[in-house]
Amino acid sequence: MPENSTSPAAQLSRKSLSAVDSRQARVAEEAAHLPEKILQFGSGRFLRTFVGDFIDSANRRSVFNGRIVIVQSTSHETSRLLDRQDGLYTIWLEGLQRGKPVQEYRVISAISRALAADRQWSQILAVARSENLELIVSNTTEVGIAFDADDHLEMTPPRSFPGKLTAVLYERFKRFSGAPRAGLIVIPCELITDNGIRLKEIVLRLASHWGLRSDFSKWVEKSNRFCSSLVDRIVTGLPSPDRIGGYWQRLGYRDELLCVGEPYALWAIQGDQSVAEQLGFPTIRPEVIVEPDITPYRERKIRILNGAHTASAPLAFLNGCETILELMEDSRLSRFVESLMRQEIAPSLDLDPAGTKDFVDQVLDRFRNPYLRHRLLDITFQSTSKMRLRVVPSLLSYHRKQGRLPPRLVLGFAYYLRFMRAIEERNGRFFGRLEDAAYPIRDDEAAYYYEVWGQGGSDLDDLVSRVCSEERLWGQDLSRVPGLVEMVSASLAHPQERLEAVLDS
Repeated sequence: MPENSTSPAAQLSRKSLSAVDSRQARVAEEAAHLPEKILQFGSGRFLRTFVGDFIDSANRRSVFNGRIVIVQSTSHETSRLLDRQDGLYTIWLEGLQRGKPVQEYRVISAISRALAADRQWSQILAVARSENLELIVSNTTEVGIAFDADDHLEMTPPRSFPGKLTAVLYERFKRFSGAPRAGLIVIPCELITDNGIRLKEIVLRLASHWGLRSDFSKWVEKSNRFCSSLVDRIVTGLPSPDRIGGYWQRLGYRDELLCVGEPYALWAIQGDQSVAEQLGFPTIRPEVIVEPDITPYRERKIRILNGAHTASAPLAFLNGCETILELMEDSRLSRFVESLMRQEIAPSLDLDPAGTKDFVDQVLDRFRNPYLRHRLLDITFQSTSKMRLRVVPSLLSYHRKQGRLPPRLVLGFAYYLRFMRAIEERNGRFFGRLEDAAYPIRDDEAAYYYEVWGQGGSDLDDLVSRVCSEERLWGQDLSRVPGLVEMVSASLAHPQERLEAVLDS
């Protein structure tokens, strides 16, 4: 169906769904009677395409049998649209699996309602007092898990996410008189290491800061399980106006909450067998893994997927590509990326080689997804911190294990330095230049590189030595790594020759 076709007149609802898909309409009708078992802080597309997917599929298999109450802290738009659509929305998954194109969709009926924290706090506290509540999930961005000394229990609501969570747990503690059976599983999905541990520490700190009863803190410690987790699925925004009509035509209804993402997903949850049994849905979704230690999954994702993104994005951008797909459609650059993963990053990891090989295969499928337009400039956002966390550990580990430097990771580092060459400042924003076009450098260290390149751009050895020895950037003096400064400098001076050399190696 052409993407500019006239959109269907009917908006998604249980009634309109019954006219186009009676089977899914029956599923939605049955789900409408399930109890509210999950309180979800965050209403964005990621959680709706991720947690909503897992819970909905579990409900269809009669495994979880519960719905989600969403807590909105900012916009009320999701709540309004969910009300209009009877709590329904569609996830559309498209990508490659084992090299073959996949497109599938499903109407999600796992949402009960969405509550606005600033207007419906009393209703949120009522959910906290419910016998049915079992699980709290969140995705409030990385800065959401932070201690706020000016937060207060008396606020309606407390302004921080940990403050809201503490108030919810305290309400539940009072309602059930601290009964152990009233404890909950709390699974944060924010992309920070040990997110469950950090969130629990802040809740206990707030309990002390607010002067709450000491037996409440003991209840939080002993009766509630804060499970760190790792999440992974690419979810794009709402399709652009010129494309969304095509989706709606194929669905047979208008869905203003349509979520488009990739088929791949991983939810690694740190917990024991009792956590897995209580959640239920890990038994029917292999993408959900509950294990006592999820560190290997985190290392694999950060170093292979995120590391390859960070190491290749500046190189691909400065070689004329705009998206990851364009990078993978360039035979030379795609060969660089695959060799980077298989020959340098994977060998630097202390993980099961067979599992790592399978993961690399999956990542390459994801990079080649013909339906996603993942912009390289978006990947370069905060490249310095990403380089420190995602790339430098692989470079150093490879050097330690192999006794030599990894040429592709070093070349990626050199291209990162070239990308960070800010030549213009406009009102505190910095820009580099590619041929005749300016590009934004969105990095907290942009001003530092503006100064460094301005002072030492003519002497590459001196510039690279200065940057590598900056422990503030890397947590150590990288100039002490034998041969690194010289190899990076040579790659900066002759980037195309070095690229051809690693492609031929």
